[in-house]
Amino acid sequence: MAYSEAMQAELVRRGTLAEKAYLLIRAKILKGELPVGHPLSRRKLAADFDMSFLPISEAIQRLENEGLVESRPRVGTRVRVPTAQDLRDRYIIREALETQSARLFCEKASSSERREILAMADRLEQMIANPAANDEEKERQFSIQALHVDFHMRIAECTGCAPLIDLLEKNHLLIFNWFYDVSAGYQMAPRRHRMLAEVITGDDPDQAALEMGRHVRSGMEDIEQGIEGRFRTMLSEPGEEEGEAVKLWRVRRGGKKPRG
Repeated sequence: MAYSEAMQAELVRRGTLAEKAYLLIRAKILKGELPVGHPLSRRKLAADFDMSFLPISEAIQRLENEGLVESRPRVGTRVRVPTAQDLRDRYIIREALETQSARLFCEKASSSERREILAMADRLEQMIANPAANDEEKERQFSIQALHVDFHMRIAECTGCAPLIDLLEKNHLLIFNWFYDVSAGYQMAPRRHRMLAEVITGDDPDQAALEMGRHVRSGMEDIEQGIEGRFRTMLSEPGEEEGEAVKLWRVRRGGKKPRG
């Protein structure tokens, strides 16, 4: 699940060293301080966080199990470089779950829960609309994304459907959406969340599901292109125009099949 900055601080204060390391490394990934493809040195992380290797190794293993980190031969351990199929698969599952979330919310949410979602949407829009100084932009985007996760999870929580909530959390779908946004340098467009909130707090469950589907899909093409641009420089071998991962990404996106 996602944690607000205040909650993260509290968990770091009272949690195990492995939990602290996990939250700190994940926050650096989600802020873009450890970008896509960035090598993860256990020695350096241990020094940065004033910890031993053991909690750092446990944290990295947990992040690898969740899919934010990967280990590859001749490359080592690094922040995961997602493929086009990774992105599309996550979006397919997220859309399937969140359209049902929107439908059930529209059918079941109380008046107070509807007002809460509208208020959360307004807070998100205000944060998106207010620029920050260059040195504060990463923190601003982190706060926006944290509230974005809370907004979508709150919609699911108001459905009262425990299996739906569990699937969203266990598959880390909203965290991966955050990761993909940061990886592509993508910023949320204004008004989208207010528009979504207005529809799902209405009285048409079918329209609520359709609007959520549009909401989830919007921006995916821009995110794909943004990540592909980073692949081109990160995964190309010396002396080659582009690496195999870039070619595979192009094929999976439906682009021209590479020769040879």
